[in-house]
Amino acid sequence: MELRLLVTFEKVATVLSFTRAAAELKYAQSSVTSQIRALESSLGVELFDRLGSRIRLTEAGERLLPYARRMIELADEARAAVADTEEPAGTLAVGTMESLTNYRLPPLLEFFHHRYPKVRLSLRPTLGDETRQALRQGTYDLGFLMEAETEHAGLDSEVLTTEPLALVAAPGHKLHGAAVTSADLVRQPLLATEPGCAYRDLFERELTSVAGAPVDFMEFGTIEATKRAAAAGLGICLLPEVTVAAELAEGSLVRLDWTPPFTLRTQLAWRSGKRLPASARLFLQRARQLLAEQG
Repeated sequence: MELRLLVTFEKVATVLSFTRAAAELKYAQSSVTSQIRALESSLGVELFDRLGSRIRLTEAGERLLPYARRMIELADEARAAVADTEEPAGTLAVGTMESLTNYRLPPLLEFFHHRYPKVRLSLRPTLGDETRQALRQGTYDLGFLMEAETEHAGLDSEVLTTEPLALVAAPGHKLHGAAVTSADLVRQPLLATEPGCAYRDLFERELTSVAGAPVDFMEFGTIEATKRAAAAGLGICLLPEVTVAAELAEGSLVRLDWTPPFTLRTQLAWRSGKRLPASARLFLQRARQLLAEQG
C-alpha cells in the first residue's frame, strides 16, 4: 500500500466527501477518485459505499481507518525525527475559541509569526465536543479546551491554567454590592453566548437545578455582543474574567458577588499516542509559559 493512497483514504474517511478531500489535499477530484479506486483494487475490497451524492465507510473501510492513521503518524514521526534539528515548518492546525483567540493568544501568535515564520498556524474556531472529535480524527494537531473535566477519552491533555469566571452586569444593577445566591439569579434576565460553551452550559445547569425547571437565556452568540448587551442593562452574564477585565477596569461593567460552584481549566489537548512534531511541542511550551505569566 502506498502511503499517499492511505493519506487520501484517511482524508476522505474523515470528511466523508471526495470534493472536500480534494480541496483540502489540493488535488483534482478525479485524482482523489482514482487513488481510492487504486487502493480498493490493491486490497480487493470496497472502502466506501456510494449513496448518490453521499458516501460512507464500508465495514472494510472502518477496519482499515485506524491502521491508516497509525501508518501516517509513523511516517510523520519518521520525518520529524530526522527534521528536528532544522527550523520548524509546516502547517499546525489548532482548535481554539473566541475567549482565548481574542484575549489570551495574541502574544503567542505574534511570537510564532516572528520567531518561526515557516510555521503556518491555522486556528480553527470550535468548542468542546467538536474540538475533541477533530483531535481524535486527526483533523487538528492541537486543541484548546476550557472544561471542568481534565480527562478526555482518546486524548492526552495538559492543564495550562484555572480560568477565573466573572458574573457581570451594568453599573447600578440592583444585585451589585449584595451577596448573590444562585436562587437570586434565576429571577434575573440572563444573557449568554451560544450553547456548547462550557461555562455557559455549567451555568445553565446550576440555575436549572436551583429553579427546578429550565431557565431562559437571551443568546447573543459572541462574547463581544454579550458584553455589550450586559453593559446596556439587558441582563447579567457569566464570562471568563479575562474577557471582561477592560470593562471592569473602566466601569462599563460591574462584578456581582457570586462564586460559581464549578471550576474551569484551560487545557491544550492532542490525540493519545501521537508524537507531536517540533512545531506542536514548541507551541505547547510557549502556551504553557504564556498562560503561567498571564495568571
